[in-house]
Amino acid sequence: MTDLPDRRLLLVHAHPDDESINNGATMARYAAEGAGVTLVTCTLGEEGEVVPPALAHLAPDRDDALGPYRAGELAAAMKELGVTDHRFLGGPGRYRDSGMMGTSQNDRPGAFWSADPDEAAAHLVAVVREVRPQVLITYDDNGGYGHPDHIQAHRVAMRAAELAGDPGFRPDLGAPWEICKIYWNRMSRPVAEAAFERLGRALATTPFTEAAAVDDVPGVVDETVVTAEIDGTAFVAAKSAAMRAHATQIEVAEPWFALSNAQAQPLFATEYYELVRDGRGGAARRDGRETDLFEGVAP
Repeated sequence: MTDLPDRRLLLVHAHPDDESINNGATMARYAAEGAGVTLVTCTLGEEGEVVPPALAHLAPDRDDALGPYRAGELAAAMKELGVTDHRFLGGPGRYRDSGMMGTSQNDRPGAFWSADPDEAAAHLVAVVREVRPQVLITYDDNGGYGHPDHIQAHRVAMRAAELAGDPGFRPDLGAPWEICKIYWNRMSRPVAEAAFERLGRALATTPFTEAAAVDDVPGVVDETVVTAEIDGTAFVAAKSAAMRAHATQIEVAEPWFALSNAQAQPLFATEYYELVRDGRGGAARRDGRETDLFEGVAP
């Protein structure tokens, strides 16, 4: 394993575009610094709504061809961020987008939401043992905003982190590896509120006619919950370009963007995290906000 980069970051996301919205600046920063950045996406995002009218035929109720198209968008987004290691959990199409909570798609054969978490986690364990990340980023236990695939991605990521270090679990998947630090995606409420105030004043100058609400942003929490922030100002152009690459899902008018509901929200250059597992002591630190996710991590 001597050919691995000294610093290695693994991100686990539910659908193509989640990574660019939540962590685009973080990914671009660490890739530019020479860290190993591995992204695992759990579904192809087949149930997403399509923004451009010219591509409406891709939708699941028409050609049902959105998943492969979004995989191409994701590849383009990764080029913008400088990330060269991207995988789909279990291979492309192994798990299907489950749709929003409470819809019939939740129970569709192959839906990620209905997958056995240990079975799905085994696919991720193989990745962990191969790339040996010191740091893992995923969602909180509500998936940021309650989407079933986001909740399942959280479950699978946390279970895989546990199983990857167990020498008795599937030796055929590689040598055990303990992830040192685990972070959940967060958004500082005071920062979000200030950004939405600016958006309200600027809305008339944007292509959008209305704004989203602060609580529409996944993972908004009280300031005290945030334990790390990554200043991505130098990489916000890369983040914006990556988000634009997801053209079926996102319309970008920097420093704002909108999803299929056409409601504007801020495009954040600084990205926020909660440290929930720390191998340096077993509990999240509360003695100051980190500005480097690899703080205190040995190669």
